[in-house]
Amino acid sequence: MTETDNRTVTIERTFNAPLQLVWEAWTKPEHITQWWGPNGLEVKIIEHDFKIGGNWKYVMLMRDGREFISEGMYSEIVEFEKIVTSANFKPMTEGVILEAHFKENGDKTQFTFKVIHPTEEYCKQQEKMGIYNGWGSAFDRLEGFVYTLIK
Repeated sequence: MTETDNRTVTIERTFNAPLQLVWEAWTKPEHITQWWGPNGLEVKIIEHDFKIGGNWKYVMLMRDGREFISEGMYSEIVEFEKIVTSANFKPMTEGVILEAHFKENGDKTQFTFKVIHPTEEYCKQQEKMGIYNGWGSAFDRLEGFVYTLIK
């Protein structure tokens, strides 16, 4: 057990798609707009500097006209293996670290996603607010999207 375990939300998935396609879906702006966020919301890429130290900023347009801003800075990128970034999802979640881990499993991709919160209390609050459902629906969209890339 590590010191971050009690403040980390972990979601694991197996995508029925090759590693390279899942990686591209995570790293190419034209793909990110197809799956990032809840179903039915338009996503605009404001900034996407995919390198260590590079910033990213996405805006989801809510049905009521408000904007939901996601942004962060990449701190670690290991091609086809791992992406680590700071993340703020204003106005709901701020000051978290996202880790996306990718592992090839034949023609499938084992995916582990971690949201590391600054405190255990904040992590529990995010769990109550529905973090598993929110990311789960985005990953459902991701799975559907990568399937379209296979065809």
